[in-house]
Amino acid sequence: MKKFKFTINGNDYTVDVHGIEENLARLEVNGTPYDVELHRLVKASKTPTLVRAAIKEKVNPDIQKREGGSAHPILAPLPGSILKLEVGKGDIVQKGQLLLIMEAMKMENRVLADRAGVVEHISVQPGDTVLQGDVIMEIV
Repeated sequence: MKKFKFTINGNDYTVDVHGIEENLARLEVNGTPYDVELHRLVKASKTPTLVRAAIKEKVNPDIQKREGGSAHPILAPLPGSILKLEVGKGDIVQKGQLLLIMEAMKMENRVLADRAGVVEHISVQPGDTVLQGDVIMEIV
């Protein structure tokens, strides 16, 4: 609560401001409560609104999903836990592209694609624990 003292035309006023919500102020003038409507523009939020452009998928004509082809498994190189997935089902990946980050032996390890293709299936989620040789995902 804020207190103010005003002198208007020689008269003294003690004003206690109890609160302001949008354009309505609750105050007390010399002990008498009032609800006062404020005539001002409501300030816009200073927090910017993020607007992101739609992601356009880059299609490489050299990489296409092979119908009836066998899936190539990506295996966990060490026992550990999955921290972050960098690709999703249906994403096109290149050889050497980062697929996920896993923690093993208190170190972050980057699992890379050993071939180009399309992610067909993901077997893990962040937080999952895997053993060495477990299938993490499949690329077709």
